[in-house]
Amino acid sequence: MIESREFRSKVAAQLAAQAGSVANLSAFVGLDGFVDEILHVVDKRQDANRYDRVRTIGDFGQRLTSAAGQSTNVELVNVMTKLGGNGPIMANALASFGLNVSYLGSLGWPSLHPVFESFAQRAEVASLCSPGFTDALEFEDGKVMVGKHYTLKEVNWDTIESRFGREKFAARFGSADLVGFVNWTMLPYMSDIWSAIQRELLPVLTGPHRRLFVDLADPEKRLPEDIVQALKLITGFSTNFDVILGLNEKEAYEIAGVLGLDSSPRDWQGLAELALQIHQRVPVETLVIHPVAYALAVSHGEVSVVAGAVCRRPKITTGAGDHFNSGFCLGKLLGFDNAASLLCGVSTSGHYVRTAESPSVHQLVHLMENWPVA
Repeated sequence: MIESREFRSKVAAQLAAQAGSVANLSAFVGLDGFVDEILHVVDKRQDANRYDRVRTIGDFGQRLTSAAGQSTNVELVNVMTKLGGNGPIMANALASFGLNVSYLGSLGWPSLHPVFESFAQRAEVASLCSPGFTDALEFEDGKVMVGKHYTLKEVNWDTIESRFGREKFAARFGSADLVGFVNWTMLPYMSDIWSAIQRELLPVLTGPHRRLFVDLADPEKRLPEDIVQALKLITGFSTNFDVILGLNEKEAYEIAGVLGLDSSPRDWQGLAELALQIHQRVPVETLVIHPVAYALAVSHGEVSVVAGAVCRRPKITTGAGDHFNSGFCLGKLLGFDNAASLLCGVSTSGHYVRTAESPSVHQLVHLMENWPVA
């Protein structure tokens, strides 16, 4: 695992030297969109304004389990309401770096939901339907996402053609330096959309390979056969793109199980070995896995592992993975190798969880040069 100051300083210098070229890069991202309500669960209320929060998911689980056969009251406190969904969060972070971003997703219909208005000032955005809604219960060791997804069935190829336009979609898809398709799990027609793209758009694409990033987004609730089909479709983009498949640690074990591999939890060395096995069965250009404390990437049979900027008391965790993805993709767009791109990823998420804000490139450089202890 790479965690030296010398490595971080070297990448910081590379990033600073190329900061001016970021404005020449473009990204086309979709297709989800959520309104996120970030919530704390009250443990003990001190008075009308003060409370102690439930600190861990395990503590919350015990509280719920102890109420079985009886009943219980759970108080939720709103910390903030913000734009959500894997796509908008990732795209917003890319725009913060200075990329030219186009976004298509479920951001409100017939007009944008107000939570996306600031995003629309930083990127070219278009919407297909009303957003989903997420109650994000945040704890010190993770989060529980409670979603309302009923509008997302409107995200399909017919809606794209009727409300956005096939030619416009083809133009954005066919020209962006980075294409991002995220949140497959919550978009029931994403596989159908990918099939339509591969059938109708890929055969007429010309020019060099560009980069395409995919995030399945916690596929636990989807049927194994649907996951296998999605993985085949993802590799199908390799005819025209250098494909990056991003997973968090939980998702890596879920994919391993679907592929018939040993899905038991393991240390970073064991996860690196599992990543190689997954990559052999899902032969995209790059497979990325990002646990909380580190991240790893596999390309051409080689694994790179980089330590993360761990934060013991994060200000926010919802969207941390999407910020990692944006940072990793930034590194790859700038021509960095996997290790340097991983550092860009963990630095982006490290800044975000500490500040609840998407970093600029210069803020990434600053964090690399002034690496936090915790």
